[in-house]
Amino acid sequence: MRLNKHTASQAGVHTTEHWNERYSGDQVWSGQPNAALMREVADLPVGRALDVGCGEGADAVWLASQGWEVTALDISSQAIERTLAAASEAGVTVTGVAEGLLESHLPATSFDLVSAQYPVLPSTSQHLAEGRLLDLVAPGGALLFVHHELDREHAHAHGFNPDEFITPSHVRDHAVATGEWKVITDDRRERHVAEGVGAHHSHDLIDRLVRV
Repeated sequence: MRLNKHTASQAGVHTTEHWNERYSGDQVWSGQPNAALMREVADLPVGRALDVGCGEGADAVWLASQGWEVTALDISSQAIERTLAAASEAGVTVTGVAEGLLESHLPATSFDLVSAQYPVLPSTSQHLAEGRLLDLVAPGGALLFVHHELDREHAHAHGFNPDEFITPSHVRDHAVATGEWKVITDDRRERHVAEGVGAHHSHDLIDRLVRV
């Protein structure tokens, strides 16, 4: 599950039906693991990882190839099927869970790494998505949240309201307010992706937090 200018403005973007339709046709993404993920986890000890909004599974497969015990979460069962197929082809093991983040039955504090790369998660006054992401991280574990830097004027012109979705700053601010988290990375970086529907984005916003 990923955010881009073509999907975010469509009705029902938070529904299973929307994303199952999205993943019922041709390949959507580049098929390569995200650069921010590879860079940010390079110094982490392997353990249990959750890939939130796994899409077609490139990140989940890469994490598994590095020795992580990976659970791939996506609201779309079609995405999970693609992820498991990619894992099988790569010769690695990934556990797939076809549920939305807020509806998922994953136990709290059960992952050493929670990775959310360009997720489509609703912004609410109760900070439900932010709280759920943080809740899933084990003591001493890391939360990595990456999103595209969006041009608000351009987004609104294409019928997309960025305020409807959480960003890295939302997650970081909510985490810091609890007093239980340390900010390791808070960065804006150029991205160089030649393929997939998100290739037009030029910069990413990256936050890596550790639960202390």
